[in-house]
Amino acid sequence: MENEQQQQVAYLIFDVETVADGDLIAKVRYPGKGHSAEEAVRQYRDELLEQTGRDVLPATFMLPISVAVAKIDSHFRLIDLTVLDSPEYRPHEITRRFWMGWRHYQHPTFVTFNGRGYDLPVMELAAYRYGYSLPEWFNLNARSFEQARNRYNTTSHLDLMDLFTNFGAGKATGGLNLLANLIGKPGKTGIDGSYVQDMYERGEVEAINDYCRCDVLDTYFVFLRSRVLCGQLTIEQEQDLVSKTKTWLETQATDSPAYTHYLKHWGKWSPPATEV
Repeated sequence: MENEQQQQVAYLIFDVETVADGDLIAKVRYPGKGHSAEEAVRQYRDELLEQTGRDVLPATFMLPISVAVAKIDSHFRLIDLTVLDSPEYRPHEITRRFWMGWRHYQHPTFVTFNGRGYDLPVMELAAYRYGYSLPEWFNLNARSFEQARNRYNTTSHLDLMDLFTNFGAGKATGGLNLLANLIGKPGKTGIDGSYVQDMYERGEVEAINDYCRCDVLDTYFVFLRSRVLCGQLTIEQEQDLVSKTKTWLETQATDSPAYTHYLKHWGKWSPPATEV
């Protein structure tokens, strides 16, 4: 929305979608079984489904296939929203661009929903896998509260799930979907992360990246409302930012199925009536 050269990036709001590394699963989970990558993924998913009722694979076995990033300035205005390494979506290049982008913008605050539990571990392990050096992120010689990965260092990473659960003391039942719906935003509209592996196997990579964009938009609007909660924005300022962002989405929707879909499911929110 704003000229990136004129606005300093203060926050990077991002979301990661992943697919299974079938070769790694075959080697680690089923050594000597002769499984193909596809067979290993299927067996592991079937086992998890039987054991837990869900076939979501652990982050350690996953590769980033989609990373959507919103650049936000210090006044909480959306500068830009992009998906990395389009249209190739190569895990190693997605990883490189993610971390180099954070470095390029002088280490802005990451903003996520459950990024501490999933998205950042995926991106950290991907950097490990591909041999990327991240001394500014793994600054283990700094004082504990100044280390970028310290759970309570919200200057480095603001995980909105930590905020709303008081760092795990409570539960965020309903998750990002609920928080988005509370403020009139689309939330989940027929797709969630559990669909991604099957979508990828059907070749629907662009649709995965569109879904990822929408999750980042939800996270941005939840982030804005959290700034009202914390006293950094008034509700009037937040609503002005929401209105301007919607206008921007409308200008982009012609060339973006993701934004067209998001606007189609846009809801309403109004402040409660004030009694006189």
